[in-house]
Amino acid sequence: MSALLSFTEDPPIHEQPLEAVTPSALLQEPDHISIRGVRLVMDELVDHSLFEPARCEQLREQLLAASPFPHLVLDGIFNPALLDLVAEEFDAVNGQGWSDIKTRYESTRRSVLGASLGPASQIYFNILNSGWFTEWLSRITGTPYLLPDPKLFGGGLHESRQGATFAVHRDFNRHRHLGLKNEMVFITYLNKGWQPEWGSALELWDKKKDRCVAMVQPEFGRTILLPHGPESYHGHTQPLQTPDGRPRRSVAAYFYTSPLAGKQHGDESASVFMRTHRTDRIKAVARLMTPPVVWSIAKKVTGRN
Repeated sequence: MSALLSFTEDPPIHEQPLEAVTPSALLQEPDHISIRGVRLVMDELVDHSLFEPARCEQLREQLLAASPFPHLVLDGIFNPALLDLVAEEFDAVNGQGWSDIKTRYESTRRSVLGASLGPASQIYFNILNSGWFTEWLSRITGTPYLLPDPKLFGGGLHESRQGATFAVHRDFNRHRHLGLKNEMVFITYLNKGWQPEWGSALELWDKKKDRCVAMVQPEFGRTILLPHGPESYHGHTQPLQTPDGRPRRSVAAYFYTSPLAGKQHGDESASVFMRTHRTDRIKAVARLMTPPVVWSIAKKVTGRN
């Protein structure tokens, strides 16, 4: 890992000139990281204009108005230099890091569950898994309490090779291991100079009309946010045929909700103390004997939580 990832090495503070360590100098130098010699400024990894409230509302309207079902296609969310590094790391994954899937319905390969990823790939997924990013997705989709999956079940690095197809389908309803409800998938493509005649574009189908209504070319830096639902049929039925044999690559992550999200009883999310005051024990017994509706009204009247 040390050969791939390095932080910029500056002289220790006590060895730097006084003017180099003043607060203003520290504020002027942005936080950054170096991966294989490429300097990435941490505050420039995403386009922050997309996260402004007015822009979020525009994106939500765009998503809801999309056909044949709600979805959102955006270019340039992520710094191209970061995505270049992510694309490089596909070739560094060894054979044991891939799961090859070949059936009559699909031909693809994905990184294994909980795979050890390269530093740039890990940064990409760290962004997606962060609280501020999942909150952004919640604002756009209207789905609160979104949960990421650090092990990337069904997600991670995706690669299709020559002749590969993926029949029209809906994604899984629940996480196989956690039982969480699948709410959406977030995919970013990594293919520079993609040509439509190469096939393998993502097709969005209208189930009732049994036809493809929209196509998304897997061009470098293009991202699709695809909420999961009964109508969200998609796939790439046109076989991949690139003249130079290059694969079709993307990175993907699913987001979930818990069936108990927003429904927990107050006592279930509070610490349990070994010793409590007598008055608090009496209140606890009274609460157990009181219907929840009555208790809720009492709290509103008294103004207590």
